[in-house]
Amino acid sequence: MATRVTMDMIRNIGISAHIDSGKTTLSERVLFYTKKIHAIHEVKGKDQVGATMDFMDLEREKGITIQSAATYCIWKGYNINLIDTPGHVDFTIEVERALRVLDGAVLVLCSVAGVQSQSITVDRQMKRYKVPRITFINKMDRAGANPFRGLKMLREKLGHNAHLITYPIGAEDQFKGIVDLVQMKAFYYDGDNGEFIREEEIPADILADCKKYREDLIAAVGEYDEHIGEMYLNGKDPNVEEFRAGIRKATMSLNFIPVMMGSAYKNKGVQHLLDAVTYYLPSPNQKENIALDQRNNEAKLALDSDPAKPFVGLAFKLDDGRYGQLTYMRIYQGTVKKGDVIFNSSNDRKVKVPRLVQMHADEMHDCEEACAGDIVALFGVDCASGDTFTDGQIKYTMTSMFVPNAVISLAIAPKDKSSLANFSKALNKFTKEDPTLRVHRDEESAQTIISGMGELHLEIYCERIKREYNCEVIVGKPQVAFRETITKRGEFNYLHKKQTGGSGQYAKVLGYIEPLPSDATAAYEFVDDIVGGSIPREFIPACDKGFRDAIKEGRLIGFPIVGVRAVINDGDSHDVDSSEMAFKTASLMGFREAYEKAGPVVLEPIMKLETSAPEEFQGSVMGQINQRRGMIANSTTNEGYAVIEAEVPLNEMFGYSTDLRSATQGKGEFTMEFLKYSAVPRNVQEDMVKKYQEKRAKENK
Repeated sequence: MATRVTMDMIRNIGISAHIDSGKTTLSERVLFYTKKIHAIHEVKGKDQVGATMDFMDLEREKGITIQSAATYCIWKGYNINLIDTPGHVDFTIEVERALRVLDGAVLVLCSVAGVQSQSITVDRQMKRYKVPRITFINKMDRAGANPFRGLKMLREKLGHNAHLITYPIGAEDQFKGIVDLVQMKAFYYDGDNGEFIREEEIPADILADCKKYREDLIAAVGEYDEHIGEMYLNGKDPNVEEFRAGIRKATMSLNFIPVMMGSAYKNKGVQHLLDAVTYYLPSPNQKENIALDQRNNEAKLALDSDPAKPFVGLAFKLDDGRYGQLTYMRIYQGTVKKGDVIFNSSNDRKVKVPRLVQMHADEMHDCEEACAGDIVALFGVDCASGDTFTDGQIKYTMTSMFVPNAVISLAIAPKDKSSLANFSKALNKFTKEDPTLRVHRDEESAQTIISGMGELHLEIYCERIKREYNCEVIVGKPQVAFRETITKRGEFNYLHKKQTGGSGQYAKVLGYIEPLPSDATAAYEFVDDIVGGSIPREFIPACDKGFRDAIKEGRLIGFPIVGVRAVINDGDSHDVDSSEMAFKTASLMGFREAYEKAGPVVLEPIMKLETSAPEEFQGSVMGQINQRRGMIANSTTNEGYAVIEAEVPLNEMFGYSTDLRSATQGKGEFTMEFLKYSAVPRNVQEDMVKKYQEKRAKENK
């Protein structure tokens, strides 16, 4: 366990970025300079070891990060808890859950590509959890490196008040080091791994530029720190301590982003980034963490990062390993010791803490206790991701993280019937670990369906079932998560009447359905406009249930109906024959009657696609996007590469990676994330409806 330090000396940070910006390479350097590891291994290196933080075999083979990995290290007396998160949009939940529990973050950009589509997503997630951040423009050694373009994109694409706090000395193969604009000194990184830092005067040819950027920086920081602002107006120069305090204040306001640069791969600029983490990012007691008091109508309370107060911790990630479930926990208040009994606020279960560890990627270092501000892992604690734990004196819950909806589904089955137990075990484990992976059984086809964030997301899980559970699987054709909705108001007037031996069934409902406004957050709304008791009060919930049953399966292609308000305003009942069942059935049938008149349409998920390829292939890449019903939103060229941004239906994107590779001699790359739902063109809808009706006709034979 790292030696216990004061709260001010703890930093909980995450490293996040677009895929291939160099996050894991940067994490590897951080571990090396903080003496956590003694040799540097590359993500896609020739050495067979692989990067420390990419410890899954699949991660090493594909050269990408799939799971966020946690570690801790010490830099100049500061304890730094570090989480390296994935860049690929399919593993976005890993970024969500890491940012939910972190106090600060480093947003990594590539100096050639600048702000890319996933950088925008990660930035949005940081805003959601109010995480102060530093931007590190990486890969300064690459051909086409231009940090000033990255700075411009931070301001224009992300709307950041971003300012350089370091300035580059050279670029591309001439990148030599950086100038610290706070100290106004030049720094060079000598030795095989850049471990020896040499301080010199600023080279004469860039001195004027450095002075200009420093001036801009003082003016920007002066907006958030009165003392610096006064000095700026009076033409005075702040000293290093004053300036750092000002930048820290500005960064923690969430309205100012300090920008640094370097090359993790070439070992330049990383130590200064570590310094900046300690200077400018908050300690655990400087970030507001809100809990809800379950014993007081969920009243909001600010937690206090005090080890002496009652214990509160949030389980933010589960990992079912060789030795049972490992629960990653961020401790917000109080202290937890090995052997303590803690309470799960979601189900009031009490659990004993048999073992407490600090994680270093996949290694575990035992510790006796953990206090507010720490990120640790607990063994043998059964819970779900997002559960809050307390010591039982209080009953608080923390707000959980945002979980996006699934956009793609696959039918999946074990190849061998004898592997069924392992197959079920694997799915249970993975759905517990990953809230964006959903599993359900389709009653009609009797198939097991898994749903997730994209093709790669589901492909990785199929591969993990095979490797970790020795269970070969058969995978069906991917199925897109379509939805249905209505475009206009449709009225219903439905009488449900059955008279057989004994008591009959009688219920009459009148009303209408209409589209919800486009900005509505709910998919369905029920409005009770009954006056004068034409439908007795006890049957109103049954009407709601009937409508809810109706929206589960649309009449066009059998997918759920969204964006509908169902209004009931009149009806009739019978003293003897009316029942809950009768009103539920009447509402279901009434909804279907109105649905036909309400202009029903099929909605499909539209993805935001960003494709980059050498300029000479620009025409064929655009042609491919157009063939897939894509709408090109923007196209830019930079350093011989064309970047095309488009909106494309997910249903048309299967097999795109193969087509793109063959059209660009393997040089094209793309990223894709869910953007919105949109109506499919009429001809496509007609085909879909026809196929659905044929399928139903076959099933009914």
